[in-house]
Amino acid sequence: MDASSKRSAAFEEIWKKPVIRIGSITVLAGGLLAFLPSVYLWLRFGVLPPLPMALKAWAMIAAAFGAFYIVEPVSYYAILGLSGTYMSFLSGNISNLRLPCASMAQEVTEVETGTPEAEIVATLGIAGSIITNLVGVTLAAFVGAALIRIFPPAVADAFKVYTVPAIFGAVFGQFSLRYPKVAVFGIGIPLLLLGVLKGIPVWLVIPASVFGSIGIARIFYNWERQRS
Repeated sequence: MDASSKRSAAFEEIWKKPVIRIGSITVLAGGLLAFLPSVYLWLRFGVLPPLPMALKAWAMIAAAFGAFYIVEPVSYYAILGLSGTYMSFLSGNISNLRLPCASMAQEVTEVETGTPEAEIVATLGIAGSIITNLVGVTLAAFVGAALIRIFPPAVADAFKVYTVPAIFGAVFGQFSLRYPKVAVFGIGIPLLLLGVLKGIPVWLVIPASVFGSIGIARIFYNWERQRS
C-alpha cells in the first residue's frame, strides 16, 4: 500500500467513520425532537390532525421543496464535506451562512476543494458560524426587531427583500472568480430555461441548473486533464 492509500485509509478510519456514526445519531435525534411540540399538543390538549390532512399538508410541502431534498445535499457536498453536511443540515441556514463560511475558510487557508484538508477546514468554519450565529440570533431577537421598527420603510423593506439575494450574489461572485467558465453556465442555464421555456416549474429549473452545472464542470475537468 502506497503512502496515498495509507493516508486515505487513515482518514477513513479516524474521521469518516466517527463522523457518520455521530452525524447519523444527531440528525435523526433532531428530526425526532422536531415532533415534540406536536406530541405535547396532542398529549396535553388532545389536538391531533386527521392523517389524510397531515399527508396532504406534507404533499404540498414536498411539491414545493421536494427538489431540494436531492439538490442541496449533492450540490453543497463538495464544499461542506461529510461532517459539514451533517452539521449544516442540522443547524440550518445552509446556503446563506454555512456554505459561505465554509468556502471562505477554505479560501483563506488556500486548501484544495474536495480534499481531506478542505473538509476539516470547512468543519471548523461551520462550527464557528454556528456559535456566532447562536449569539447573533439571540441578540437579533432582542435588538433586531426594535431596529427594524425605527428604520424608514424603504430601508426596512430593503433588508427584508434584498438580504438573501445579496448573500447569494456574493457567493456566486466568489465562486465565479475561481471557476469563471463554469459560472457562465451556472447563471446561463437557469436564465435560458426561464427565458425560453416560460412557465417551467421552479422545482425543475433548480435540479436542471445544479446538475447541468456539475456536468459542465466535469467536462471542463476532463478536458483540462487530457490537455495536461
